[in-house]
Amino acid sequence: MLRFQTFTAAAVGAGFLAATGIAAAVDPVKLRWASDHTGPPHPAAIAEVYFAEQVEKRIPGSKVQIYWAKSLYTIPQGVKAMTQGNLEMITGQFGKTASIEPLANVLLGAGKLSTVGAIDGVDSTKTFSDVAAHFDKTHDITIFGAGHLSMYMGAGAVKSRLISPADFAGKKMRSMGPAENALLSALGANPQSMAFGDVPPALQTGVIDGLLTSLGGFNVTKEQAPYFTVAGLNGIVGDYYWFGASNRWWNKLSQEQRDILTDLIKNDFMPFQRAINYCNDKRTLAKFVTEDKSAPGIYVMNQEEAAVIQKAEGGATNAWIKGKVNDYGDTLVDQFTQEAAALVEANPPGSHALEKTNCADYEEYFTRYGKGAALYKAKNRK
Repeated sequence: MLRFQTFTAAAVGAGFLAATGIAAAVDPVKLRWASDHTGPPHPAAIAEVYFAEQVEKRIPGSKVQIYWAKSLYTIPQGVKAMTQGNLEMITGQFGKTASIEPLANVLLGAGKLSTVGAIDGVDSTKTFSDVAAHFDKTHDITIFGAGHLSMYMGAGAVKSRLISPADFAGKKMRSMGPAENALLSALGANPQSMAFGDVPPALQTGVIDGLLTSLGGFNVTKEQAPYFTVAGLNGIVGDYYWFGASNRWWNKLSQEQRDILTDLIKNDFMPFQRAINYCNDKRTLAKFVTEDKSAPGIYVMNQEEAAVIQKAEGGATNAWIKGKVNDYGDTLVDQFTQEAAALVEANPPGSHALEKTNCADYEEYFTRYGKGAALYKAKNRK
């Protein structure tokens, strides 16, 4: 078990000199982590369990409690709670954050980041840094970086496959957030924003006809919405997440605690989160992909089919975002559109390190955590 040490040579009280080199374990940390996706086997949840275990290994005695499917807060509620110091950390999806912070929308848009390397580089953009600086100043939240769910975001349906705009017309479709509503409206659908935890029963009872989600989401809802269609990488929607901490909590930690947590978040958890989601894509596609449009499963559009969706979108998302933000936000929308195009050009298919991931290395985590949500929840409620 790894322990980190601090050293002191300070005089403490009359006649006593603390010996230099005396080792002291880093004080344990306790934190709650909120997210709105479901628990394991959802790959993002597996990554959060992995983070909790690493914290508890690196800082013995620590306790990390994870709350899935808005069981503690919705994303907007969680942002407010962190500003107030009532929540320590969160997995925040950009679109769902927008109701409390409109600038979160500027990083969204169908078809912008259309290669693996471009998607994985979203937090390397100046726009991401600008948004993070705004959160620090306005919401008292530190954003450490970004993760993603499936790069094959798509549209699932209950009764038949959605390929052309005509297939979307009139359908009640679950959306992750209001920015995605613009795309769905452009396709003629009736968008319904809702957290993922509410989706399976809504599909089963007919409240909605389909949903926008990731391959991880499809894996959870494939019984209710078996017809899943992908318009290339992020052709329908991108699903980027930000990982943040409350400054009120963070600033109370010791420097040693912050150093360890920062290292874990940036150099362990975030790479793990991205890799396990990438591998979940690969294993889900291998299991469920189909070339038969009339059959259940995952159908990946060809370039001509995807181009029809992109043409129908026609910049609707950017126009919607600009209608919700100030002049600074307008600038960020255009800035990110340009940065996304540059990322795509710099990261052609097959060129990024993530695409060389040996997914066999991650199978143990799918096995270990795949059926462990109930056990993990019980353990952390003791």
